Amino acid sequence: MPAEESSAAPRGDRSRATAAISRALTPPLLAGVGSPAPLGPALRVRSVTGSRRPSAPRSKGRSGSPRSPRGGGVRRMYEQARRAWDRPLTAYYLILGAGLLITVLGLVMVYSASMIKALELDKPGTYFFRKQFLAAVIGAGLMALAARMPTKLHRAFAYPLLMGTVFLMVLVQVPGIGMSVNGNRNWLYLGGPFQLQPSEFGKLALVLWGADLLARKQDKRLLTQWKHMLVPLVPVAFMLLGLIMLGGDMGTAIILTAILFGLLWLAGAPTRLFAGVLAFAGVIAFVLIKTSPNRMSRLACIGASEPGPGDSCWQAVHGIYALASGGWFGSGLGASVEKWGQLPEPHTDFIFAITGEELGLAGTLSVLALFAALGYAGIRVAGRTEDPFVRYAAGGVTTWITVQAVINIGAVLGLLPIAGVPLPLFSYGGSALLPTMFAVGLLIAFAREDPAAKAALAMRRPGVRWKTMRRRVKKRPSGER
Repeated sequence: MPAEESSAAPRGDRSRATAAISRALTPPLLAGVGSPAPLGPALRVRSVTGSRRPSAPRSKGRSGSPRSPRGGGVRRMYEQARRAWDRPLTAYYLILGAGLLITVLGLVMVYSASMIKALELDKPGTYFFRKQFLAAVIGAGLMALAARMPTKLHRAFAYPLLMGTVFLMVLVQVPGIGMSVNGNRNWLYLGGPFQLQPSEFGKLALVLWGADLLARKQDKRLLTQWKHMLVPLVPVAFMLLGLIMLGGDMGTAIILTAILFGLLWLAGAPTRLFAGVLAFAGVIAFVLIKTSPNRMSRLACIGASEPGPGDSCWQAVHGIYALASGGWFGSGLGASVEKWGQLPEPHTDFIFAITGEELGLAGTLSVLALFAALGYAGIRVAGRTEDPFVRYAAGGVTTWITVQAVINIGAVLGLLPIAGVPLPLFSYGGSALLPTMFAVGLLIAFAREDPAAKAALAMRRPGVRWKTMRRRVKKRPSGER
């Protein structure tokens, strides 16, 4: 029976190998307690083929799933947020979203804060809101126009805007044409309920003209010489400042000075030159404040907790009262007490105080977060571009909006003197809203011009996506269905 013998030999070898494996797997304490249990067929197969047992997971949770390493979830969320933050369209969406949200929330707060003021003037309760809404609609058109305009057209628009603004600012000083509001002569009467403040357009004019001037000089490599860096930028800026100060508008002059310093900083002005211009402007500001009792009284109201003699700090103190009574979530939209004649200018310079009273700390922090997002996006656009005009213009607009917001909010909080400047995109005033919305449109246009953002926007167009999908689909043979 040779066939049976040949088949029995391998079977005996397999049994001996199985017994050896079972003895190796038997715990030492149980080695002498009887014979090991026979192994199952699966272990027999693995022992013959020489494969390893799969290693068990290190640790499992209560549900049996593998437990992630400590901090893995937080680290993963951080990485996802960082990747989303670094996407090409982040700045574009931040500028568009923050600008529109600030404007819409400003419309709501203008309606709430100005209702009592309108009734005091024998006007309908929606009087100021309707004017602000009309300005917002026109400003939205200007923002869309600026966002679609090419950079060359922006540069060509700079010089006509500067000359037109200077002409209007000169008209303000002509007797019988210019108007005085709250002691400042910086308004032009347009007929009906409409007035125009040309100095607000001077901010936009200085940004565009200064950016174009510095960009042309950088292309010719002239900015290494201090005279080309200062002339004619500084003389033209001082001319605008002089026309503004003739009307007594110190707040707008501060914003224009901040724009000038921002442009010089972006142009790479040396420290000694920058410090010299800053010292000269500081001396002029000190003289203007020292020679004006009104400005000195505003300076004395910083940190005031009482109205003071003659109620000189009435507005500053009641702004603090409004913020303090708001609490965490406010008294409710429309439920402000300070707007009932206690707080002057509740819908313009001190609308942030009414926001804190009605929406509380949550509302004010939301406004601050929107301005911070807008400022960050502007800095990002200015820092990532290779076009010098885009860098100077984006930096100038960002300096303008952020510095004006800081001055307004600082005055409401009692940390800075009351400068009489509105909160950008938020306070009542069409003359301030129109150029600011155009400036936001500039930032949107610059964010769209980034090569990576342009490619991402092109891929999101339906026609481009359809053509791309058609390229990826292979053509089938004519007879295949």
